[in-house]
Amino acid sequence: MAPRPPDERDYATDDKVAIDAANDAATDSMPAETNTTGLRDVNADLFLEIRNYSPSDLHSERLTVRRKLDLIILPMICITYCLQFLDKLSLNYASAYSLIPDLGLEGHRYSWVAAIFNFGYLFWALPANLMIQRLPIGKYTGTMIFLWSIILCCHAAASNYAGILVLRFLLGMFEANISPCIMNIVSTFYARPEQPLRMCIFLGFNGMSTMVGSLLGYGLGHVNDAAIPSWKLIFLVIGLMNFVWSLVFLAFMPDSASNARFLNHKQKVIAVDRVSANMVGVKTKQYKPLQVKEALLDVKVWALTLIALAVGVINGGYSNFSTSLIKGYGFSGLLATLLQLPAGALEFLTVPACGLIATYVRDVRCLTMMIVSLIPLGGLLGIRLTSLEHRWSLVGCTWLQGILGAPIILTWNLLQSDIGGHTKRTVTNGLWFTLYAAGNIVGSNIFDQREAPRYFSALTGLIVCYCGLIVVVGLLWLYMWGENVRRDRVLGDGEETVRDAAEQAVLEGFKDRTDKESKGFRYSL
Repeated sequence: MAPRPPDERDYATDDKVAIDAANDAATDSMPAETNTTGLRDVNADLFLEIRNYSPSDLHSERLTVRRKLDLIILPMICITYCLQFLDKLSLNYASAYSLIPDLGLEGHRYSWVAAIFNFGYLFWALPANLMIQRLPIGKYTGTMIFLWSIILCCHAAASNYAGILVLRFLLGMFEANISPCIMNIVSTFYARPEQPLRMCIFLGFNGMSTMVGSLLGYGLGHVNDAAIPSWKLIFLVIGLMNFVWSLVFLAFMPDSASNARFLNHKQKVIAVDRVSANMVGVKTKQYKPLQVKEALLDVKVWALTLIALAVGVINGGYSNFSTSLIKGYGFSGLLATLLQLPAGALEFLTVPACGLIATYVRDVRCLTMMIVSLIPLGGLLGIRLTSLEHRWSLVGCTWLQGILGAPIILTWNLLQSDIGGHTKRTVTNGLWFTLYAAGNIVGSNIFDQREAPRYFSALTGLIVCYCGLIVVVGLLWLYMWGENVRRDRVLGDGEETVRDAAEQAVLEGFKDRTDKESKGFRYSL
């Protein structure tokens, strides 16, 4: 009998969330001294308290805890991600107006302004993940939102090429924190089967951000008599929105279940117990060099970072040049801004749909990623092969590029669910976002203005990236499937053996063991 991870076994009935089966057994069936030996997790005390409650005493509260998390934690990370992506798109919207001539960004200068954001992101990606492991996640994230809001407002004061370069670099540094922070928050509060849907929901808010930004850019573009140009208003308005939100975030986002003010003590214990079945604990501040070595030698880690490079190139090209592409089809700057709204709507609907599939259909995350990547790949081929006479067909193909968010977020979910060991996961996240930033730099610079308005070489490069992405994801799926089969074979048959291995994997997660060290660990495919 092949073992099922405790999260998948107990999650088989929709909203019952009975993830406690493996956890209760893991803590009740062994002596206390065995349980507590080697536990290093910041919430280990709450984890051990679960033995003080009977399963019947806990069951009614589990749904209450998850509802509270969905009503408080999930909306906060969705709004944060929406505003953060709006920051990234601000340059794209500002370029539709007088930004380029006002700051002297003609030729390759605009490409470098777009790219230097990613140099800042690249510079801070690994240090950000190391700091996330050691600092309170809620306070750290809120501080980063506050700082980037100030930097974005300062964009309105830029008067030349050098000034905007410095500001974009600093903005990239501060925003390098947000995606790994939110990934960490999701893994801190949600069980592994719950993560794909929640992560896809918050990334789907990139689409909401595109819609809001399109309308905002279109509206501010009609401000003709103001003392401040439209492009400066875009930076000021978005920056002030982020400033206000940073104060809200700092006031209400907890660092972990232990200081979540909206949960009583019993609910805090349940919140930790819910995520114990992830087999990776909650958070350990200790830095382990051996886990760094394991990360650098792990095939999965390098497959995931190759995916990061591919999606980074695609994102860097599309997010910075979608306005230029649509203008090249024969539309004005104002209309080109507004025409990006459907792409946002498509992303807002498609990405959560992929999360639903990955949540309720077992082991299809990699398969979903490969299939959904075919849609924007087809769109790129359409842009590459369709003549300018069919400009609405070209616009439709451009809208399909918004679906890129789905493979990105499903990859993040694999990072959180299939990499055990806190230092190993920190290093893997750092490498992922470093390669992602490097890809964005490449993507921002493969659009040569001499090839405007069609950019055939750049489109070919993006097509190659999608093809490589699909191949690497397929190979990663085969590797993890083979590893699961090998571990099942070593473990042997028998329901009791399977249950004991799953329970031990839960406990080893709180001992900060890696996915390779924990023999009961099984990969989510």
